[in-house]
Amino acid sequence: MIVGAGFAGYQTARTLSRKLRGAAEIVLVNPNDYFLYLPLLPEVSAGILEPRRVSVSLAGTLPRVRLVLGEVHSVDLDGRSITYTDPEDRERQMGYDRLVLTVGSVNKLLPIPGVAEHARGFRGMPEALYLRDHISRQIALAAEEEDPRERQARCTFVVVGAGYTGTEVAAHGKMFTDSLARQHARGPGGMRADARPRWILMDIADRVLPGLDEKLAQTAHRVLRKRGVDVRTQTSVKEATKDGVLLSTGETLPTRSLIWCVGVRPDPLVEQLGLPTERGRLLVDEYLNVPGHPDVFACGDAAAVPDLTKPGQYTPMTAQHAHRQGKTAANNVAASYGIGTRRPYKHSDLGFVVDLGGLQAAANPLGIPLSGPIANLVTRGYHLAAMPGNRIRVAADWALDAVLRRQAVQLGVLHPSSVPLDTSSPETARLPGGPETSPSAA
Repeated sequence: MIVGAGFAGYQTARTLSRKLRGAAEIVLVNPNDYFLYLPLLPEVSAGILEPRRVSVSLAGTLPRVRLVLGEVHSVDLDGRSITYTDPEDRERQMGYDRLVLTVGSVNKLLPIPGVAEHARGFRGMPEALYLRDHISRQIALAAEEEDPRERQARCTFVVVGAGYTGTEVAAHGKMFTDSLARQHARGPGGMRADARPRWILMDIADRVLPGLDEKLAQTAHRVLRKRGVDVRTQTSVKEATKDGVLLSTGETLPTRSLIWCVGVRPDPLVEQLGLPTERGRLLVDEYLNVPGHPDVFACGDAAAVPDLTKPGQYTPMTAQHAHRQGKTAANNVAASYGIGTRRPYKHSDLGFVVDLGGLQAAANPLGIPLSGPIANLVTRGYHLAAMPGNRIRVAADWALDAVLRRQAVQLGVLHPSSVPLDTSSPETARLPGGPETSPSAA
């Protein structure tokens, strides 16, 4: 049984299905019927890619895996069973022989007044779809607004967290809002000159992409500045309200858009297991086994995996590690049944790619620093190679975006309460008034 269909869970299921070839039943429990290719989510929020392009069907690509729709909320390690809630809120139980926990991560929260109520995260498809609608709505409302202060507030977008996700959201978002502003400016009474979209990217660190290569950071910073993004380092949010944010510098920014990308934390299910953790991540050995429980494995963001290339450290929470840990977990599960031999997880980073929109990107494949169109080509090639499906559709959307005007319509399918920041399941939209729609939930 595999719990969670992120990078680690999907790869575990895929590799196991190929190794076992029907010799054992493989069950994958996940709230949705798709694997979300998270690195391309900023392009969904910016109207470049359609949602289904980055949503790979689990049933369609994992033919020898039984998919169970549900959200697991407890695990009985002694009784070897899980309890989950299906999409119709029915509680069910299921036993297992081997368990692989790949529950991933959720938005990281900080004790800052007003953030849980007024900020929106960026960890799931509902949040990306809401943000796309919200951005389009704010620009449309700004075009009709008579009050200059209100008009500028609606045109101001604040992204907190200049890591991988925040940098890409700001880079793509600025291009998207500039396109929207041009469309609204075409007719009489359209966008005024003082209503130019303004994007502010901030981080408490002293540079953007603080966890990545410094040359990548310099390239990203240069592109963002040239595009008009206001990059503020060593700056954080002190308080958030419905009208704006108070910064640690004492400045108040009127805005209706606070996008929270400060990082992630392991899924809350890890805490409920009552097992040893490291900074909230479930401790495992180099074989991805949970100590004391030979039938339980864990990998991905929810697991603290020893980094054998850096003794004494744990592997970072990245898609690259999760993907490869999934393969190792599958190999070691098969080995526990006598198929093959188990092996420790050991992998060195092969580099990172950061898509900055248009023809701009920053990449360092195998440590070689690249920027501009060449980096963009490498970045898109990497994503197409890494995606387990939908490659032609993604490439087609990219080609259409290069020659056609960006589509900007508000679908209006999600209410702000449907995408709370404090949620244990960012991949699932909440119904207004339902569970986890309040900041205190989860």
